Formats: sequence, C-alpha cells, structure tokens
Amino acid sequence: MNNRYGSLAALVYDLDKPVGRTFGREIEFYRSRLADCRGPVLEPGVGNGRFLIPLLQAGLQVEGFDASEEMLERCRAHCSERGFSPRLERMRFQDFAYADRFEAIIVPFGSFQLIGDFDEALAVLGRFHDHLMPGGRLIVDLDPISDFFANQVRVRSWPTEDGDLVTLQAQQVDIDHIAQRKVSHLRYERWRDTRLIETQLELFTLRWWGLNEFELALKAAGFGDIVISGSHEYGRAPTREDWMITFEARRT
Repeated sequence: MNNRYGSLAALVYDLDKPVGRTFGREIEFYRSRLADCRGPVLEPGVGNGRFLIPLLQAGLQVEGFDASEEMLERCRAHCSERGFSPRLERMRFQDFAYADRFEAIIVPFGSFQLIGDFDEALAVLGRFHDHLMPGGRLIVDLDPISDFFANQVRVRSWPTEDGDLVTLQAQQVDIDHIAQRKVSHLRYERWRDTRLIETQLELFTLRWWGLNEFELALKAAGFGDIVISGSHEYGRAPTREDWMITFEARRT
C-alpha cells in the first residue's frame, strides 16, 4: 500500500515529530488564523496529533481522520494523556464523508501532497468544498518544488524509550516530471543489542504543485478569496527561499 504509515513509520513519526514540536511558527500561525472559529474544524491526515492537540489546547473544536490505524492509535493515546477525546476516524482523503459541515478544514505541513494523482487531488478539493459551511475556510500547506529534486540516500536514527534504535533509510526510486510525482522507498529498521529485530519497507509518493496551478485548482473546486503566504507569514507573497507555502481559501 502506498503511503501506508505502518507501525514502524508511526513510531518514527512520533519520535521525530512529537506533539507540539515546531519547525518554524506553524502552530502559532494556525492558532492565529483560526482564532475566530466558533464552529468545528477538521484536520484530514491528522497523524499522531501533533497539530490537532495544540489547537485543542487553544480551545478550538478540532477533529480529524487518517488512513493509518497505527497513527490514529498514537493520536488517541496522546489526546487521552492530555484529557481530550476528539472524534477521530479512519478514513482516506479520497472517500472521507461526514454528515456535519465544518467552519474550517486544515491540511498542514504538506499532507495534501500525499495524494499522488492529479484528478484525485481535484476531487478531494471538491470534497473539502462540500464539507465546509458557507463562507468556511480551507488552509493547505505545500512544500516548495525545490524540495523534490534532491536525489540522495538519507539515513536517520532515533533511540526509543526502551533502549532500541530505530533507523530510516529513504531513497528516491522514481521521479515523473509529467505527473509531477516523486516515489521513494522508506526502509524502517528496529535494532536491539546490535540485532535487527524488525524491518518494514514502505512506498512513499508525493506530488508537487506549481503555485499558480494550485490556485487554479482551488478556483476550479469553487473556492475564492485566495491568500497565498510564504513560510507562515500571512499575506506575504512567497519567494524562492520559503520553506513552506500556505494557501487559504474560502467557500464562496
């Protein structure tokens, strides 16, 4: 399964991106942009809750879904430890469905790019539009295109609480410039007392978007009042140095 996020991937995600960890001012940015929300907020691809929980702590009504049960288990545990019990569902971008409508939908930190097919991505934007209240907002982070062209093998490691060592080797195996899609092999290993005790290989696919392309896709899905921001500085036009590009749009 593509972009599976199995047990070792979920563990590595938790070790590398624990709840509340920031790489810039992304949590502050989302808190600020959602400060006036009085209705429910949806986070698709909620992962381990590293964004959801700080927003809950800020008093927002946030819930989420994820395709990975292993990630949801970690999210539920982290929420429970902090006294929260938001609605968390196992669903995919491509076919999620709620009877409710949301005041905002947020997709932080490039999770939207896990949708590798252009037509599927357009359909998901339409589903977002349909699940928003009139005037509701969609906020999506996208990685800049430059992040997709570093063809190298990366190996990283993390110690676990019980003394094991978990490693991740990421290697690009295909890049399709026509489909704007990059495929990598992610090899996860868990070591104990110098012995390999568990390993998992995952296929990881990301799609890159041009700035104008994504703006046009939002408009085609029925969104308006689009604001594009660089590196979580609201309203500042992106430059080639920005590490993240954020699109905020409203259901018109």
